[in-house]
Amino acid sequence: MFTDGKTTSGIPPAPIAKAIRDSGVVIYCIGLIGDTGIDVEVLNDWASDPDASHVAVTPDDSELEDLFADLAANISRPGATNIVINEMVNPDFTILSIGVPTVGTAVSIDSHSLQWKIPSLGVSGNEGASLDFYVQHTGQTSGDLPVNQSVTYTDSEGNLVTFPEPSVQVSCGTTVTPEACPVPVDFTIGKCQDSLVVDLGDACLESSGRIVQLDVKLKNVCPHKRVALGIILTETDRYGSEYQRGMKAVTVPAHARPGCQDVLVKCIKFVLPEDLNVSGCSCQSLCCERHLKARVIANYIDTDFRCCDSTIIL
Repeated sequence: MFTDGKTTSGIPPAPIAKAIRDSGVVIYCIGLIGDTGIDVEVLNDWASDPDASHVAVTPDDSELEDLFADLAANISRPGATNIVINEMVNPDFTILSIGVPTVGTAVSIDSHSLQWKIPSLGVSGNEGASLDFYVQHTGQTSGDLPVNQSVTYTDSEGNLVTFPEPSVQVSCGTTVTPEACPVPVDFTIGKCQDSLVVDLGDACLESSGRIVQLDVKLKNVCPHKRVALGIILTETDRYGSEYQRGMKAVTVPAHARPGCQDVLVKCIKFVLPEDLNVSGCSCQSLCCERHLKARVIANYIDTDFRCCDSTIIL
């Protein structure tokens, strides 16, 4: 069935499609984009199940030719056995998780590739399979990016398969303009006038702020143990209410001294823009006091404790 899924006249087609399927006819829906787009959900409803093997959207002639070539090569074959699908995503993407496929098993090879194995498919009847996995854009490239770098398919019967080529529109940049353009002061200098005195009014310093640099001494740190250190900085207003100003997490390397040793951690920096000043000072400038609080959290990373059923990689 070639259609865009848009019903423009006549009786509702969904019951008719169901009656045809119930009579034993296999329906393939080939989605062609019409003047008002395409309704893929309708195609999925009309086609035989599973949708993954009975619905295809072909936006151009070459893809339509590939689809018919696959159908011609596969329609008379008795299904497929020992299927192996290897998929590698574009380097701009990282595979976050792989779902459980409807048929077979899928495993991650590395952060950019997976392998899906299916013992048999369509051997005893009409059958399809689907697999969901999730990717995250981790590259620096924007635009309409293809998700897959390559997909390969093999089976014992030599079937031919064409896979879709999904793409994702990615926008990597957010532009921030911290300083607005100054408001101009209009003035005119007259004809043959050699000089002019103009009072431009007040001008404030833009994007002022301060940098706080903190040191902390960790007491009695055991040898050969790394420490996870966290610093939480807040600012208080005149009523004692606290406002978040930042958090830093630092890994402190292990020392090799013979016994416990104090470790000084220096130069932990926080940036405090003046537009976050809550002191109540009307000018919000460096002339105002700012009241801060710092909290320190620290714990060992390395330990020789092991749960009975745990496997720890050091």
